[in-house]
Amino acid sequence: MSRWPDALTPTRLFAAAVVLPLLSVAAALVSQHVFDMQPCPWCVLQRAIFVAIALAALPGLLVRSAPLRRASAAVFGLLAVSGVAAALWQHFVAASSTSCNLTLADRIMSGLGLDSLLPEVFAAYASCADAAVDLLGLPYEFYSLALYLLLAAAAVALLRRPL
Repeated sequence: MSRWPDALTPTRLFAAAVVLPLLSVAAALVSQHVFDMQPCPWCVLQRAIFVAIALAALPGLLVRSAPLRRASAAVFGLLAVSGVAAALWQHFVAASSTSCNLTLADRIMSGLGLDSLLPEVFAAYASCADAAVDLLGLPYEFYSLALYLLLAAAAVALLRRPL
């Protein structure tokens, strides 16, 4: 069994699982409000998943109880896997659709009410095809995908070690 580097302590992994998703949402908001890259339903669903990951990881960061930390890691790991699925769906299916109204992402966001509660963060303003843009030569959703994979790996690391 390989040993993890000492820098990857459980506290640091939980801190990363709180901070990185929130930074991702902040970057998306800058893209939207400064650079006029309007989000589609799958984009805003991924924002909601990132916020949920941060909220799920927060108890693991704040409380030193091993069972609670394991539960926190399991929940944010499952959310990260759902984010992987959303990013892949957005890229391979939704991005080629001119309309993504009433898709699963649209129904989830409407059902949660986040689009009404915080429209500047969670309301979709573009079709999936219109929101399919590249950033530095890579589809925008691949950045989300990479972060979701990193967060899932952090969750697995936390679940495999003593907390």
